[in-house]
Amino acid sequence: MTKSVVILGAGAWGSALATLAKANDHKVHIWSRRSSRTLEKLVEDGDIIVSAVSMKGVRDVVSQLQGLPLSPKIIFVPATKGLDPQTTCTPSQIWQEAFPNHPVVVLSGPNLSQEIQQELPAATVVASNVVSAAEVVQLVFSSNRFRVYTNADPLGVELGGTLKNVMAIAAGVCDGLQLGTNAKAALLTRGLTEMVRIGVHWGAKQETFYGLSGLGDLLASGNSPLSRNYQVGYQLACGKTLTEILTHLQGTAEGINTTKVLMLRSKQQNISMPITEQVYRLLQAEVTPRQALLELMLRDIKPEYNE
Repeated sequence: MTKSVVILGAGAWGSALATLAKANDHKVHIWSRRSSRTLEKLVEDGDIIVSAVSMKGVRDVVSQLQGLPLSPKIIFVPATKGLDPQTTCTPSQIWQEAFPNHPVVVLSGPNLSQEIQQELPAATVVASNVVSAAEVVQLVFSSNRFRVYTNADPLGVELGGTLKNVMAIAAGVCDGLQLGTNAKAALLTRGLTEMVRIGVHWGAKQETFYGLSGLGDLLASGNSPLSRNYQVGYQLACGKTLTEILTHLQGTAEGINTTKVLMLRSKQQNISMPITEQVYRLLQAEVTPRQALLELMLRDIKPEYNE
């Protein structure tokens, strides 16, 4: 059945999602702040509203939609990977709080926008507490080049895509310093352990992080120059300042803000985040990339599994 899909955000990710839905013959409308058509006009007949705006824009579009007469059938699909700096809430938590009577379906996975636009094969996850809503979204985006899985742990799926951005910065540093394959493997493995620790403390299911939205996204973003977060780490390791990097970076590296939010949460709830802490110190210019590495290597030795 043909659906009316409204994509909020005309950046690379929003455009990629629009392309996928259009390929399945759905009616697709893309909205941005520069759109000539009003948001009210676009959503009046909408079935699915996909939010592909950056984290800093989420609350703004939520507030705009709250004042509109929305159909009760609308499904909201947050596809933003970040954390709210004021509340530490995830995007789906913001959407669900604003629209408690609507199903919210998280979309996240190892999905580099440029590769999707090139029609290279990929897979993703749609997760919701409302199984039927996740299945509707699954059908809208599934194709022979984009495989969509459902999941019943929206928080875990969302955190997987969010937390890996921090680890992607660290991975970029690792490659920028030319530390080799052994170091990279160790970093990504321990990075996943840290993601699991944070996520489970947050209330997500451990097994979710070993799926596409956790490990899968970590491998994609931690190994590709197409990842903006990877680029931030790589260029820091090559001697550029964060200001220089952000001046020329196309789009938003959400891992920068996420790192700050995680450090706040770490202090509030006493969660061990050694890699996140060093990424934070690096972004704050408190340490050099090599000093951050040394701090991690000289931590107290311990069993691999002691948590």
